[in-house]
Amino acid sequence: MAREWSMSDFEIGKYIGEGKFGKVYLAREKKSGYVVALKVMFKEKLEKYRFHAHLRREIEIQSGLDHPNVLRLFAWFHDEERIVLVLEYAARGELYKVLRSAGRFSESTAATYVASLAGALAYCHKKQVIHRDIKPENLLLDIEGRLKIADFGWAVRTNAKRHTLCGTIDYLAPEMIEKKAHDHAVDNWTLGILCYEFLYGKPPFEAEEQDDTLRRIVNVDLTFPSTHYVSPQAKDLISKGCKRRGTGRNAARPSRATTCEQPARQPA
Repeated sequence: MAREWSMSDFEIGKYIGEGKFGKVYLAREKKSGYVVALKVMFKEKLEKYRFHAHLRREIEIQSGLDHPNVLRLFAWFHDEERIVLVLEYAARGELYKVLRSAGRFSESTAATYVASLAGALAYCHKKQVIHRDIKPENLLLDIEGRLKIADFGWAVRTNAKRHTLCGTIDYLAPEMIEKKAHDHAVDNWTLGILCYEFLYGKPPFEAEEQDDTLRRIVNVDLTFPSTHYVSPQAKDLISKGCKRRGTGRNAARPSRATTCEQPARQPA
């Protein structure tokens, strides 16, 4: 969308979500009739939390990504009070809500989502992008059930190793907690974490106290509940993904993600 946009170009529909800096609305572009999501953020809040640099980086990174499993950022515009992102609309919403409703996924369903995520991460890493905040809340589903990585607010280019502690506690890699230099491997770590959560319904290192969660992550204190519905192959895949950096943590490759069970043919 190489043109100047404004709110008058869109028919604004229902409210569909809210973030720290604003709200998300369903909208239709008037001329084409194309349905999108408008993420409307207020400059005052961005200034208050000093998030302008993050947003500039988010726009620069996400607008340059074009993959079936990455949410598209089509355009952005601003007025005196607001900055608006024109995003692909993911009609089925957060994978987090789907998982909470289901309790857990079958191995076939989990393998489909993990394979899609692995493919998207491999693409991002090839484009020199680390997401750094992969979690079910940042994975959306379109009308066909296709997974989409969203929210690139913590994403960075990988031209140098990073030291910033960011992301959500349950999904942090050990090297981030220890404030060591990190790279794309922190995204690969989340493949194992999410595979576990999809199959068991909760993250593997979850604890009542935050300090205990951090300790379990650093020590890779990985245990598997005694259940009949998770195969040894799936447990092996999770174990290979949840390794400390430098001890064989798998790269994000779709072929590795499908080894717990060949899934039903996944959406492209």
